[in-house]
Amino acid sequence: MEPALKSGGGLRVLLCDERPLVLDGLSSLLHREQDIDVVATTGSGMQAIILARQHLPQVVVTGLHLQHIQGVELVRKLRKENLDPVPRIIVFALTDIDKTFAEVLHAGASGLLADDASREELAFAIRAVARGQSMLGPRVAQRLMEWFREYDVQSKIKVDMPIGAILTPREKEILLLIAHGMSTEDIAEELFIGNATVRTHLYRLRCKLQLKDRAQMVSFAYRAGLVQQT
Repeated sequence: MEPALKSGGGLRVLLCDERPLVLDGLSSLLHREQDIDVVATTGSGMQAIILARQHLPQVVVTGLHLQHIQGVELVRKLRKENLDPVPRIIVFALTDIDKTFAEVLHAGASGLLADDASREELAFAIRAVARGQSMLGPRVAQRLMEWFREYDVQSKIKVDMPIGAILTPREKEILLLIAHGMSTEDIAEELFIGNATVRTHLYRLRCKLQLKDRAQMVSFAYRAGLVQQT
C-alpha cells in the first residue's frame, strides 16, 4: 500500500518514474525522513511539469524513463519554467552512466544517483541539492573516476592538434552541439538534417577521434578548447 503523502514544513519533493513500483519504493523510503515531504508522484514527464507548477517542489527526483517525455527532456523543461523556487533536480537509475551522464549534467541536473542508492544516500542527496550543492552518488563518482582514467589511456588523439586538421566544419559543429548536451534529435532539428545523418556524423567523429561514446566526445571538446572558442 502506498504511504500517504506528508504535508508539513519539510523539503518539498516531487518523484517521477514510469515504474509504479519504483515510485512506491522511493515514496516509502522518504516517508521515514521527518524533514522531507513527498508532495506528489507521477510517471508522466508532462504531468511532472504541471505538478511542479502546482506544488513548487524544492527538489525533483526523476528517473530517465518517463511517459510522454523522457527524464533528460524533463530536466531541460523544468529549468526553463519560471518557478519560485527553481527546483533542483536529481536524476537516478543511471545504469549506463557512460552514455548519459554528460547529457544529464548539461541539461541542468544538480545530482546523479545510481539505481541502487540507499535511503540514506537519497535523503542526503536531496538535502544537499536543496542547499544549492551538487551531488554525485558514490557509485556514480567511482564510475566517473574510472572513466577519466580510461580516457587518458585510450584517447590517442592529441588535444593540442588544430581541430580543423582533424574534423570537417560539419563534424566540428556537431561536436560542439554534443558538448552543449544536445541529443541526436535536438542536433537534427538545429541543423535541419535527418537523425540518421547526425548518427552517421557521430560515428565518424568517434572513429576519427578514437573515442568510445558521447561522454568521451564531450570531454574531448572541452579539452581541445572547442567550447571556449565559441
